[in-house]
Amino acid sequence: MLPLRFDLIDAPPAPVITSQHPDLAGNKYGFEGGCFVKEAGVYHAFMAEIAGDPFNCRMRLAHWSSPDLQTWRRVGTLYETDGSITPGDPRFSLWSPMVVFNESENRWNLFYVAYTPGEGKIHGLHTNGRIWRAVSTTPGRGGIGGPYRDVGVVLQPDADSEPWEGQQATDSFYPWAVGNEWYSFYGGHNYEPVGPWPVGLVKAPALAGPWQRCPELNPSPIEPVFVENPIVTRIGAHYVAIYDNCAPGDTYIAEARHVGYSVSADGIHWPKGGNLAVQPSDGPAQWSEDIRTPLGLVAEPDGTCTMLYTGKVRGEHFWAVGVARLKTTFLG
Repeated sequence: MLPLRFDLIDAPPAPVITSQHPDLAGNKYGFEGGCFVKEAGVYHAFMAEIAGDPFNCRMRLAHWSSPDLQTWRRVGTLYETDGSITPGDPRFSLWSPMVVFNESENRWNLFYVAYTPGEGKIHGLHTNGRIWRAVSTTPGRGGIGGPYRDVGVVLQPDADSEPWEGQQATDSFYPWAVGNEWYSFYGGHNYEPVGPWPVGLVKAPALAGPWQRCPELNPSPIEPVFVENPIVTRIGAHYVAIYDNCAPGDTYIAEARHVGYSVSADGIHWPKGGNLAVQPSDGPAQWSEDIRTPLGLVAEPDGTCTMLYTGKVRGEHFWAVGVARLKTTFLG
């Protein structure tokens, strides 16, 4: 049993960012992957926008903000692609914008994934993922909106790549501090032949790196079939990872109500995860047919937690943004 339980308190009857939002700026298919933080009383979401065609290739990384979780505005575009599928292009598709404040630099750091298009049987699929690090050119916590400047790749396929990483790795990168070190999950997947979607751990003495894989811990036992985009938050004495999972089976099966979560005592060793409901079992607030990526947990002053997440809207080819308010119970 995990030592921390989350219970859904309430969820609004509709997504907070829908296909009808006036600030979509031409975003055709919605959102998947990114992070969610609260800074100086304002909520910020950094999200991958599936902006157009080709699907999952014409991408934008965008910053949205809200004072109240209900009224959201699009602040601006951080990076974008034009949808071209050019062999060998190392930035043909961009995903998973994750911001972390770096006290030693007094600046926000932005990590995101850039892919090279696959060729042959896996033409146009996301391969050879590279994790880019960018820094805000505006110092201090007030610089969360950037603008951001690329400073280099911190993780990529190389001589230390592990067999389980497959053709997609590396991806799913969100760092957290453990003592004087930084850790992050990173993910991978093999398209041909098709394999699971596991994650492993890397560590570094600083956000800038050097980042090194932790082969003695990899791949993580957190999920046997599918885990994407883990985001780690400190809640009390515990480290909590939330992530996209799937219904039980041998491959990805859409799951309409839950995300996954795991709880670690030390931020390094992670047990098999469990399910966390972000939508009720029925009623208008059960609007999604496939919950995708949790974007983050924010601890609120009243002791609850707020989660932002993405999910495919029933009857639409659009991935909207939802919100859930959660109660935490410590079990041991």
